[in-house]
Amino acid sequence: MQRFSSCRASTRSSTSERLKRTRPSMTTDLLRYVSPDFQEKRTRYAVALAMVVLLGLVFYARQREADAIREETLANAVPTVSITTAKPGAPTETITLPGNVEAWFQAPIYGQVSGYVKMWYKDYGAQVKKGDVLAEINTPALDAQYSQAKAALEAERAKYNLSVVTAERWTALRKSHAVSEQEISVQEANMKAEKAQLEAAEHNVNNFAAQLQFKTIVAPYDGVVTARNINVGDYINKDGNISDKSAVTNLFSVADIHQLRLFISVPEAFAHILKPGLTADITVPQFPNRHFTAKFLTVANGFDPTTRTAVTEFTIDNDDRILWPGSYAAVRLTVPLEENTLTIPSSALVFQEKGAQVAVVTSESRIHFNPVHINRILDGVMEINSGVSRSDRIVNNPSAALLEGDQVRIVTSAPGYEIDPADLN
Repeated sequence: MQRFSSCRASTRSSTSERLKRTRPSMTTDLLRYVSPDFQEKRTRYAVALAMVVLLGLVFYARQREADAIREETLANAVPTVSITTAKPGAPTETITLPGNVEAWFQAPIYGQVSGYVKMWYKDYGAQVKKGDVLAEINTPALDAQYSQAKAALEAERAKYNLSVVTAERWTALRKSHAVSEQEISVQEANMKAEKAQLEAAEHNVNNFAAQLQFKTIVAPYDGVVTARNINVGDYINKDGNISDKSAVTNLFSVADIHQLRLFISVPEAFAHILKPGLTADITVPQFPNRHFTAKFLTVANGFDPTTRTAVTEFTIDNDDRILWPGSYAAVRLTVPLEENTLTIPSSALVFQEKGAQVAVVTSESRIHFNPVHINRILDGVMEINSGVSRSDRIVNNPSAALLEGDQVRIVTSAPGYEIDPADLN
């Protein structure tokens, strides 16, 4: 049995080896009998299958792209809007107005007599007291007229004395009837006429004496000399003109600057704040880091029809004399605002035939136009009295194509796009 089994095993192994050796040759022989048409068809089938798969992929990609375009088109069919909200106005507002600083008193001093400048004693910026001599004028013609007037006065006095003596003598002769009453009356009348002539001569002398006082130019009050328009030797006539400076008429200018006046033109919208107790903070170019306080003094109680402003006067204490008259001032006034006002960006307003409106997005994401009342137009924002509330979603910069009831989609605006009214105060 063992022998038989071993024989069978050896037979199987030899058979498998023979098959291994003969299998390639059999495959080769089988392929020899396959026709070339079959091979060509198989190649065509493979190419066709590849093309079908490729076309399927292309169709699928295009279908996906069409679906995306359809979704985007449907999304774009609903307008997108950016919203803003109304914000409460600031409790106060600061406005800056230009102002002019003037002296408390400022007197231009003119020449009242004709003559030549003998000497000036106070220059620009000199601190003077009332009665201090500023300059002297040499007036030879006036001096001669004064001397002539005094001589004429002495002559009239002599004539009057003679008329008095004559009248007394003629009156003494009345008792003896040596002269007539007519002659006595004539002498008495002559005495009265001479007295009148004497008084006229005295007034003439006093007139020239008063003019001679203007030979000396004096300060009218305590202050500072802000202008000196004369030099030694200049000829001045009584009309105020100077020989070599015909455009200049005043000899000196003296200003009292212990306190200054500030003049500003306040717009009509802020006239209600102009009342006693109002103060203003001012700065001047020469002291940009120093602030001065001006107190309300008075207002013109009338508007300029051209500028719609009212001239308002403030006072500034200037004990250290640091401020000068004629300075430009930047005047800041703090104005209280109404508590019930709201502010919105000016870009949110829509102006239609019904007036100013805002487009509000309702809870159903639809557009509704609310009429609003504009209180004031500020820098970049509008102050609204009525028509909106703080909870309203207001369309910022609405498109002209938006209509009442349109469906919209809200998007978030880019940072910095929306104006914050608080940044404008």
